[in-house]
Amino acid sequence: MFSNIITETRGEDTMVRYYCTAGNGMQSFLVEEVKKKLAARDVHQIPGKVLFSSSATIQRVCDLKAAERLFLLLKQDSPVGMSTHTSPAKTASVLRSRLLGDRRQWLSAVMTWSRLQRELAASRSAVTTSNTHGVREKGRGSERQSDEGKKCHQESRKRSHSFTAEESDEKRQRGREQIRRHALELEKDDDVKESEEVCANYSKKDLEQNVESCSKNMKNMDDLGEDAPLESVENVSFRINCKCSGSLSRCAGAQEVSKVMGAGLSKLLGWKADLKNPKLEISVFLSDDYCLLGIPLTRLPLANRSYIKSTGLRSTIAWAMASLAQIQPGFRVVDPMCGVGTILIEAANEHKAACFLGVDIDDGQLQKADENIAFAELQGRVHLLKASSKALPLPSASVDAVVCDLPFGRKFSTRVNMADNLPLILSEMERVLCVGGTLVVLLSPQLSCLLKKLLSHTHSGPKGNKEDESQTGIKNCLVSSSEQQISQIQSSSSQEALTISSLRHQTTLRVSLGAIDGLIHKYIKTPD
Repeated sequence: MFSNIITETRGEDTMVRYYCTAGNGMQSFLVEEVKKKLAARDVHQIPGKVLFSSSATIQRVCDLKAAERLFLLLKQDSPVGMSTHTSPAKTASVLRSRLLGDRRQWLSAVMTWSRLQRELAASRSAVTTSNTHGVREKGRGSERQSDEGKKCHQESRKRSHSFTAEESDEKRQRGREQIRRHALELEKDDDVKESEEVCANYSKKDLEQNVESCSKNMKNMDDLGEDAPLESVENVSFRINCKCSGSLSRCAGAQEVSKVMGAGLSKLLGWKADLKNPKLEISVFLSDDYCLLGIPLTRLPLANRSYIKSTGLRSTIAWAMASLAQIQPGFRVVDPMCGVGTILIEAANEHKAACFLGVDIDDGQLQKADENIAFAELQGRVHLLKASSKALPLPSASVDAVVCDLPFGRKFSTRVNMADNLPLILSEMERVLCVGGTLVVLLSPQLSCLLKKLLSHTHSGPKGNKEDESQTGIKNCLVSSSEQQISQIQSSSSQEALTISSLRHQTTLRVSLGAIDGLIHKYIKTPD
């Protein structure tokens, strides 16, 4: 049935039903985030998506870090089941009855969507007004500086007309009176001229240019980033975006479902289909597990961070790694292979009272990281250092958390042979960690297997301290070349392996990185 979008209330706040898409392995992070940040209720998880209700402002909802896309939930229902032998006419009839529903429910949902869009537009307008106010304050500061300079010049002119001590008192007095009157007249004239000049030069030119620039930027942001609220729910242009999977896709493809939905909505609501520039987009997800309809609330994914200039590791994964580190106020956090600084920026934005250090050996990566940190306005809290991860210039036990994405060598090339140097790199990470400190690393499936094999030789304690093979799901992930790398580590790095014996495994999570998966490992440093 259709979601009860706006009738459930808590106090005077309206509860809205949303859902977010999330990458593989990120659903659990998103569930915890909506509960913690939004006080969400009725949180429900389905493959690739998290559904929840919240009375939080739309601005707070859009600030979710573990989500990919955000939708207003229209409908959640059981799967649409049909046989491959069902006739096209019967298929269309079933789809209409299951997906369209009642006219009033559609109109109510669209009104809620439009209200949320107005709230987002008001938020953007407030940001623009704040920026314009800053420009005006800057202009007033320039005027005040100009006033002070003019007054200093006038005082200088007064002093230059002073008489010498040899002149008579009467002449000196008359001269002072004349100068005082003349100076007052000059000051009055100069102030008027100065005010006119400042207003003409700044207010009519610079301020208008800045306001015009802000207006253009606002318009561009509207065109690129957000939907405009609807003035009316009648005569709305729309587009259907459908994804079908499982058995349903064999008897009704996405194009057929979109065609049936489009014709049905046009007849039910009088709306007009527009594939190029619609005011409203309806997303339909049909699978063997669920039937889900929603309206996107933003054009750009939430995962596209406005405060990151050059992208590296996916921002949602970087945020998840930082959350696993359980950073507390006053913590010293290090990323020994920071790249462009994505993990550091995500962590610093979330944890305002911690100190962060990024280390990398590559000048190009450090330059991009420096630009990203400046772009995010985090220069005072995130610092960079050129050094090797195999010899960190930090005292032992000086760091509370180490968070690191060990390069896979796919997106960015690396000079380090990670398989050969993994024991030494891990040893350095452990050395700088204080007892009780947290290590969070992201590894490729191959490096993950190497790490597990390496640590298995350093622990002879109970099984609870070892990584659970069923949890990692990587038992057979290595190819023959990687098996040779394991043998090399076992034979040549047994002494190095003994230096990381204080790392105790906590959890391993598989996450999607797009073309391949990665595995996040979390360890706690214990006393030797």
